[in-house]
Amino acid sequence: MQIWELLVLAVGLSMDAFAVSVCKGLALREVKLRHCCLAGAWFGAFQALMPLLGYLLGSQFAEKITAVDHWIAFVLLGLIGANMIREAILGGEEQSDSMSVKVMLLLAIATSIDALAVGVTFALLTIRIIPAVCTIGVITFVLSAVGVKLGSLFGARWGSRAEFAGGVILILLGTKILLEHLGIL
Repeated sequence: MQIWELLVLAVGLSMDAFAVSVCKGLALREVKLRHCCLAGAWFGAFQALMPLLGYLLGSQFAEKITAVDHWIAFVLLGLIGANMIREAILGGEEQSDSMSVKVMLLLAIATSIDALAVGVTFALLTIRIIPAVCTIGVITFVLSAVGVKLGSLFGARWGSRAEFAGGVILILLGTKILLEHLGIL
């Protein structure tokens, strides 16, 4: 695999995390550097970890996970999106809870499941796995951190309407993932 192919793959894998990061930024009242770094760390780490796991587990596991990965992402993103909508309507939880370990863990898993299948593909190729997963992780970190900041630029002005929109975006993202895997889109 050429370096440019790896870079394109890394950007493609990070797009779900970027979109979710924008949604997190929408929900936050005031974004600080630590919020950007926290989102980048969660998403970057999982986008690096999942292909490594896929690589280590090999092609046997691929058949099992690819059969349900779209459903897992759909359910997780749908639940998190519905919760964001509920919080926007009812007044929601405090700012400090919006990037809790529980929420970020679920989002990181939901946005990195497809990277697991990529890792299985890596096992079938002659690829240096450590540089590959590091590249994916770093690119996802940067794009996710930028996504939080971009989302906050809109969220500071639009408040709960932006959080509501972020919830809708997560639900639509989960639905898109499901429909693509079912061959409808």
